[in-house]
Amino acid sequence: MLQRFYPDLYISSTYRIDFEQYYKKGYRGIIFDIDNTLVPHGAPADERSIRLIRGLQEMGFGILFLSNNKEPRVKMFNDAVHARYIYKAGKPAKAGYLKAMEMLGTDLQTTLFVGDQLFTDVWGARNTGIFSILVQPIDKREEIQIVLKRYLERVVLAFYKRRCRRNGKIFCH
Repeated sequence: MLQRFYPDLYISSTYRIDFEQYYKKGYRGIIFDIDNTLVPHGAPADERSIRLIRGLQEMGFGILFLSNNKEPRVKMFNDAVHARYIYKAGKPAKAGYLKAMEMLGTDLQTTLFVGDQLFTDVWGARNTGIFSILVQPIDKREEIQIVLKRYLERVVLAFYKRRCRRNGKIFCH
């Protein structure tokens, strides 16, 4: 039952993902969450996130930000990187993920999702059929409703990590 929340990959940071490897495997679109995935919650795009997004675009990836935030927040981040975005996405519902792939011109086999929350980001991506990468949150300071979800996430991640160890997978972290 908990497997529906398990990411395909769990890694410490968005900035440690080998995106070139995924490009070589045929992935052409990346859907990103913004807050605590690329920058701390509510922060504007910083040099590191701008460099990453521009590098991915130059590599040939289509980039889209899928956020449950309102448009001013998402637009503020996007103004620095000039990608596509969907605000008030309603994650984990499939509709936002499907619309994102349509906007990117990708499909289930050519799209990656990167986010920091199991119960919105990963669950929605997995439920849609998109390869999901969970990253550890950048900043520990979060809104109260997210802090409460993090307690439940720890339980799910404990089972996930145990399964990874049992299967001899080294890419769980």
